[in-house]
Amino acid sequence: MNQHLATPPQGLAALEARLRQDLSWLEIPAKNWVTPRLVDGRQVLDVAIIGGGMAGLAAAASLKHLGIEAPIFDQAPEGYEGPWATTARMETLRSPKQLTGPALGLPALTFRAWFEAQFGSEAWEALDKIPRLQWMDYLRWYRRVLDLDVRNEHRILSVQPRADQLVQLDIESPAGRNTVLARRVVLATGRDGLGGAYVPDFAKKLPRDRWAHSSDVLDYNTLAGKRVGVVGAGASAMDSAATALEAGAASVDLLIRRNDIPRINKGKGAGNPGLTHGHLTLPDEWKWKIRHYINAAQVPPPRGSTLRVSRHPNAFFNLGCGVLDLALVGDDIHVTTPKGVFVLDFLIFSTGFRIDWTVRPEFAPLAPHVRAWGDRYTPAAGQEDQELHDSPDLGAVFELQEKVPGACPGLDRVHCFSYPAALTQGTISGDIPAISEGAKRLAQGIAGLFYREDVQTHYANMEAFAEPEVFGDEWTPAPAPQAETAQ
Repeated sequence: MNQHLATPPQGLAALEARLRQDLSWLEIPAKNWVTPRLVDGRQVLDVAIIGGGMAGLAAAASLKHLGIEAPIFDQAPEGYEGPWATTARMETLRSPKQLTGPALGLPALTFRAWFEAQFGSEAWEALDKIPRLQWMDYLRWYRRVLDLDVRNEHRILSVQPRADQLVQLDIESPAGRNTVLARRVVLATGRDGLGGAYVPDFAKKLPRDRWAHSSDVLDYNTLAGKRVGVVGAGASAMDSAATALEAGAASVDLLIRRNDIPRINKGKGAGNPGLTHGHLTLPDEWKWKIRHYINAAQVPPPRGSTLRVSRHPNAFFNLGCGVLDLALVGDDIHVTTPKGVFVLDFLIFSTGFRIDWTVRPEFAPLAPHVRAWGDRYTPAAGQEDQELHDSPDLGAVFELQEKVPGACPGLDRVHCFSYPAALTQGTISGDIPAISEGAKRLAQGIAGLFYREDVQTHYANMEAFAEPEVFGDEWTPAPAPQAETAQ
């Protein structure tokens, strides 16, 4: 970088002043215009968002910018929403640093602006990828600088659509149990937000204290001196393996079903504005074909994450070693694979997530009624895909749809703004690259739905509007023309 192009850090106060100016110039946020609703004397929320991670924050900000109030309910303590400072174990994000993420088209709201304000442009040029905990700090700043309404330590007990065009949320918080009504609810519940971690059935052959899923809360220091196996070869497998090695594990065996580790991220090759904005309106067969191809090719682990493992001499990459069986023999875990039996002390399953509404008690009222793609679409031979089969079949505004019309009135007032929306909407609701486009699509769609529902009220407001712009004293009426006298 040329020295004369370098800019020193200006400080967050200067950046925040610029952001306030940008918002002012753009007349953001709009004034609240949604028709208020009262039920039994209580205010009904316009929108309630469940989940205060990146997607929830972006959704709340987009709605706020359009004049729609959208408080967030998150069960985590303040500043620990999402996985970044809890269960995520990568050193850096996997996404390229220059992606604008949840900035919503506002340059001063980008991670880069936040970073350079504190460390300068030379530090930005030297940065390879964004450190995970620094990303969490950025999201904390994002929440503060946009003054988003996040209600922490609020656990959702039940999401119940009602026939009166409202959704009831039963909530437990430090203040006790409470019921909240909202006209719309957004599920911004993350990668596992419509189900949970997937673990093969054979894991049940082991006591629960002898294995974990890579997304579990786990003190890796307890693995010091132990022989650890990690099932999988994706990013989370590398993160878990590296964390165990750094915590002093005696050895880590990666048990990898494939004969090679994927090398190319096909999803990265597909990403462009055309796909971002065009996926929603593609024919079903193309939506399925694209998502299945990416799933089947699998996403490779990041190079840095893989090197973080391989630099340890006691890390072993066992290819062609899919797990065939497990057994507890004495105090040892025996893992049978095509290449022999591994004797271990602890096993970590980095086997991804599964959409399964029934494992989330709060979704019990929804579970029997949500229409999945598998309920109405049969893929071409050879393109069968369990994740896609289970994916919710959403409407244009991310809304859930009924499996049996009329069986769950109000279900379409619940919107899925998390990763499982990808088959219907594209990857615009769970990943950094296009999260802003997704949040804006969601907010604009909800704004349109509110206006349509209350169009009579808005029309009446238009009729009643009586703010004059011309007062009648701006001109003098001309006299009637005088007829000319004939000569």
